[in-house]
Amino acid sequence: MDNQSEITATGHSAASGSHTTTGLKEVLTLPYRSYLYSYPHKTAYRELDPPLPLGPMWERENTDTYFLYMHIPFCAARCGFCNLFTLPDRRDDTHERYVDALERQAKQWAPITSRRPYSRFAIGGGTPTLLNEIQLNRLFDIAEHVMGLDPAHASISIETSPDTVTEAKLALLKERGVDRVSMGIQSFIEAEAAAIYRPQKPQEVERALEKLTRYDFPLLNLDLIYGLPGQTVESWLYSLERVLSYEPGEIFIYPLYTRENTIVKPEDIQRQGPDIRMQLYTAAREALKSRGYVQYSMRRFAKESSSHASKELLPYSCQEEGMVGLGCGARSYTSEVHYASKYGVSYKATQSIIADYVATERYDVADYGIVLSREEQKRRFILKALLHREGLTLADYLQRFGSEVMTDYVWLSELLTEGMAVIEQENERQVLRLTEEGLGYSDAIGDWLISAEIREQMEGFVFS
Repeated sequence: MDNQSEITATGHSAASGSHTTTGLKEVLTLPYRSYLYSYPHKTAYRELDPPLPLGPMWERENTDTYFLYMHIPFCAARCGFCNLFTLPDRRDDTHERYVDALERQAKQWAPITSRRPYSRFAIGGGTPTLLNEIQLNRLFDIAEHVMGLDPAHASISIETSPDTVTEAKLALLKERGVDRVSMGIQSFIEAEAAAIYRPQKPQEVERALEKLTRYDFPLLNLDLIYGLPGQTVESWLYSLERVLSYEPGEIFIYPLYTRENTIVKPEDIQRQGPDIRMQLYTAAREALKSRGYVQYSMRRFAKESSSHASKELLPYSCQEEGMVGLGCGARSYTSEVHYASKYGVSYKATQSIIADYVATERYDVADYGIVLSREEQKRRFILKALLHREGLTLADYLQRFGSEVMTDYVWLSELLTEGMAVIEQENERQVLRLTEEGLGYSDAIGDWLISAEIREQMEGFVFS
């Protein structure tokens, strides 16, 4: 859901790739429709009947390397904008039982996914650094000693929060070869943080950042949110300047969305008056460009420098699949099947799903997810390329699917006529790439690319 109105149907026919109803020009009138960070969206997942054995599924996967992900679904408190799969729970015994289950799952999956090396390893949540040092260290042991991760050839990333940054945990992360630490700040204005029910003091953020910068991780990523209740252009740029003062290699800026079962409701935002998110986004984009940051997507801005100089990383393309997701709430992707544990947002639903995961003895089938048709594989391929600076190389699509993308999806030409994209010649290859303006409208363009079938699945999902 968008924080102003419900997502409207795009009129794309998944069977033919034709465009029948809503033109891009109309879609662009509401730039903030939904954050499509994966396709198909998790609300399109359903029970798989019969469940699919994992072995044959992964044997068909052709990627050269895999991406290992671990999900830690615990945090100190749920923020008012959050609808991620996470549960406020600080108890060490709960965390220990959960890591026990994750290790049990890893031991069953390791023989299945050991055909390829891991080029990336990420621990997300929730807040992984909410775990104590013993359990946190266990995650790295599971990755290396059970799953076979070689930290010398893999990029390693972890999420943290200001209230969980300690000297002992940072020393552990450094010792285990972490390359990228990501911390959500959202705002340096205490009243703005309070408005999204984020119990955070600016002094606590500064303390955490001072510790992080002393440990000099190869890449520090910091997150901010724009469109917060009471936020102005001036207060937004103040938070951005505070972030920039720590010279992070990477900055993500997220527009505020309200979603099903979040504490902050659409009416809370609407009471603030006109929607100024595009104005805030544009101000941040220009400020970041002036400081030497390159825009890689609507949300990601980064310095152009190597963050892994001490490692010889294995290659990994965002156009490939091979995502091995361990833990309750983690999603796994093969080219044909996406699967995960069941999805919930409310406290009761999340608690129940985690309890089922911890009590499970066998994790060797996919019983909840989606089988991707050829059509949805095409749309996913387009989305993953087009919404990033790299763009969609037309020859790559032809090689993968045996047809021309601009023929399969004639209505993509609307991106060109509306000035949202261009086709550029690059090393004798044509690339469909969003313009700077187009990147700013990524949430509308991504929503426009959702097939009618997937949208129907998403709209039919019952939140619990």
